[in-house]
Amino acid sequence: MAILIEEGEASEEVAAVYADIKATRKTDWVNNFWKALANHPATLKRIWENIKQVMAPGALDSLTKELVYIAVSVTNNCGYCIASHTAAARAKGMTEEQLAELFAVIGLANENNRLAIGYGVPVDEKFLSAGEHG
Repeated sequence: MAILIEEGEASEEVAAVYADIKATRKTDWVNNFWKALANHPATLKRIWENIKQVMAPGALDSLTKELVYIAVSVTNNCGYCIASHTAAARAKGMTEEQLAELFAVIGLANENNRLAIGYGVPVDEKFLSAGEHG
């Protein structure tokens, strides 16, 4: 079990990241993922900065990014990430119908990936050509 660095026990460096997490997310608490990473302040800071950059709205909207994160977390069997990003997706408007459909797509993709790998299916030339989509 991870050692969690609570806010009252945090070094100055960790406390600054915690404060930024709370301000950015407009919340009054820091979740356990960050408290675990706080055991190595450089990792905590690096991952927080990366998340702020990658998960910010861009070419993909915030809900789509959360859905992708859930899909990867399901495939990687990360219960913590599934719970955390499902909550974030719900907060951004995801419905239960969307979540069920997402799980269906995840299951389909994982099964078909395994079949393609197992059979050693070669990639179609058309899929490799610029501008072509399958």
